[in-house]
Amino acid sequence: MSTAEKHSIPRKLALATIPLSILVLAIKLAAWYLTGSVALLSDALESIVNVVASVAAFVAIVYASKPADHDHQFGHHKAEYISAVIEGVAIVLAALLIFKEAASELFHPDMPNDIHIGLAVNVVASVINGVWAYVLVRAGRAARSPALVADGKHIRTDVITSIGVVAGLALALATGYAIFDPLIAIAVALHIVYAGWQLISESVGGLMDTALSPDEIATIERAIIENGSGSSGAHDLRTRRAGSAAFIDFHLVVSENMPVGEAHDICDRLEAAIKHAIPGASLAIHVEPEGVKPHGVRVRLS
Repeated sequence: MSTAEKHSIPRKLALATIPLSILVLAIKLAAWYLTGSVALLSDALESIVNVVASVAAFVAIVYASKPADHDHQFGHHKAEYISAVIEGVAIVLAALLIFKEAASELFHPDMPNDIHIGLAVNVVASVINGVWAYVLVRAGRAARSPALVADGKHIRTDVITSIGVVAGLALALATGYAIFDPLIAIAVALHIVYAGWQLISESVGGLMDTALSPDEIATIERAIIENGSGSSGAHDLRTRRAGSAAFIDFHLVVSENMPVGEAHDICDRLEAAIKHAIPGASLAIHVEPEGVKPHGVRVRLS
């Protein structure tokens, strides 16, 4: 798959998410209108945030796919992390709106009208969201798109919200106690706050140049060992992840008598092997003569 195709898939999915989010919002607003349930209103409020977050994700993915330029020489990949942080904040905002609505009904709860119809309508919206959340998270992880994964996780929290709402309303209907309506809305809001905090934490880690995973680093070291013939080893391996891109640099140790052209050939071989093992990798290899004391962990050739 070409780089252009890898970028186009997240962009197309993010664009499709916008009208889908609007459709789900309309369905949930209809469920609330039919019943007057504060729990269903809280569910609809989260879907409003979903629409805003979907637009932000699409804009971020489009911007992140732009090639490097004079002012952004390492690319625009981190724009996706910014979008993911915005989505996390939006999720927490949705939770606060739900708290506000639920608190107003907590001490004077009213039994919702036409609960059966409202539940049926809400289930339809939940099924749509559940399928689409799975598609977004899976495609986002495959394309290493933080914004797409965040959008999928956001929608997945909406599904969990809807399940809680349906359970709460069913309990209110079965027992005749209207208090379950605002109580379940508050419980859902607490879950949303937790999901939003997790998303913000993960995204901030990306903005702070988090290193590649231990498995990926082991893959890089294995590629160096298997393809570094002619050199004495490598050290000072450093990595960072920025969206779909991975930045890797290390020092390659060679004989001080080795011709520049031969050292260059080793670097080319290593670069090809590592890029094959770590898609989207960008490498910087510093060649140094034997005898220089390494500052970091050394990768020895077998």
